[in-house]
Amino acid sequence: MEEKLTDQEQARREKLPKYVELGVDPFGSRYEWKDSIRDIRKRVEGKTAEDLEKEKIHVNVAGRLLAIRRMGKASFVNLKDEYGSIQAWIGINVVGEHDYEVFRLADLGDVVGLEGTLMFSRTGELTIHVEKYTHITKCLKPLPEKFHGLTDLEDRCRKRYLDLIVNDESRRTALLRPAIVKAIRDYCDSLGFIEVETPVLSPIAGGAAARPFITHHNTLDKDFYLRIATELNLKKCMIGGIDRVYEVGRIFRNEGMDNRHNPEFTTIELYQAYGDLRDMMSWAEGLFHYVAEKVVGKEVFHWQGQDIDLSKPFRVVSMADAIKEVCGVDFTKEISFEEAVALAKEHKIPLEKSWNSTGYIMQAFFDELVEPTLIQPTFLHTYPIEVSPLTKKTADPRFVDRFELFICGTEFANAYSELNNPFDQKERFLAQMAARDRGDDEANEIDYSFLDAMEYGMPPAGGIGMGVDRFAMLMSEQDTIREVLLFPTMKDEK
Repeated sequence: MEEKLTDQEQARREKLPKYVELGVDPFGSRYEWKDSIRDIRKRVEGKTAEDLEKEKIHVNVAGRLLAIRRMGKASFVNLKDEYGSIQAWIGINVVGEHDYEVFRLADLGDVVGLEGTLMFSRTGELTIHVEKYTHITKCLKPLPEKFHGLTDLEDRCRKRYLDLIVNDESRRTALLRPAIVKAIRDYCDSLGFIEVETPVLSPIAGGAAARPFITHHNTLDKDFYLRIATELNLKKCMIGGIDRVYEVGRIFRNEGMDNRHNPEFTTIELYQAYGDLRDMMSWAEGLFHYVAEKVVGKEVFHWQGQDIDLSKPFRVVSMADAIKEVCGVDFTKEISFEEAVALAKEHKIPLEKSWNSTGYIMQAFFDELVEPTLIQPTFLHTYPIEVSPLTKKTADPRFVDRFELFICGTEFANAYSELNNPFDQKERFLAQMAARDRGDDEANEIDYSFLDAMEYGMPPAGGIGMGVDRFAMLMSEQDTIREVLLFPTMKDEK
């Protein structure tokens, strides 16, 4: 069914033949512009009206009209480009009757080009004294009102293109994210790490505990998974001799959506041969300092209602000690599975049927009682072996050398002293398959190609995975992941 036009939409369409009559394509072609509004403003810093009158600084800008104030034979407009906005004055006696007639057809949202010299208005506002007006593209739909327009988050995510036009904060975040990602790469490169690309399609779902998306390859007549992690392929690179390797890439997990989760997201995974967990702590803390300084220019961020101070050393605490601090239960002691179940019931910790050992319950204690209390940056280390199938054991074989970094009760990074014993790794994989048989559909599958690679000798290594989206949330002080994703996955409109 054809969409019914509003009066404003109809009026804009009725102007299209008038452009043609004036010899103007309403949906024009290439425009040769040379100045950004941000650079123009920097160029005139410290200058007076007399300076501008003397210097006759000529500019040529392109952007979108966000305000029009018509006054007969002269008008003021506001033009917005990628990084800023500027006022312009357009007079019929300067641009000529033809260009002014074209301008009379302008509506808010039209894309235009302006050439002229800089001046200050009577109120002291930097203004382009327009000498040539060029219509570039007609906007056929009215923009939302400035103060009562596109404010609902659902609407802004569905129409991100419109959100970027009218909301400066959304545009700032959209431009900040690629700067953050570039800084992450610069930091890694400066430390001698090599960026690689690994496949998105995988014959097995491995490298993380997550439910995968499944697709089908017609030629091979075989199901594949969209990757849930880049871990195993990156470790193969390290076995092959790339000692410091990383990848920034898209990950896909068939899970729920909320303020911190989207089914496709971006991570950085990184591995350092001959390193361990301590190297990963140093890398992670250094990354936060580097990006905060280089991109944002501060180290205290207001996020999730809290002031997060990155300038102080990050706290380091074991999972067992953190649990003991909160509820008094000490999981470093020998606790049988039956005793752990009783403790869980006493503390109202939910239980899963697939659990068969104390480590699962220890993790549940942490998830329920401790994780929400970790506000300032905290490295939470030494995890139960049951929940960490790819990690090297500690001196106590019940635990592994792993940490997660938490800020405001949110996981930011997951790191291991990597397991490099192929026999131990196979046993862990088999334990994961047994958990899958008990109903844990997020347990790892066995990757026999990875086991084969390990038998050629994998050096001891530290490894880390970090969510780029959550990192960008903190750096841009946004409380929902949808604000830092240009086009997040959305529920169907009702």
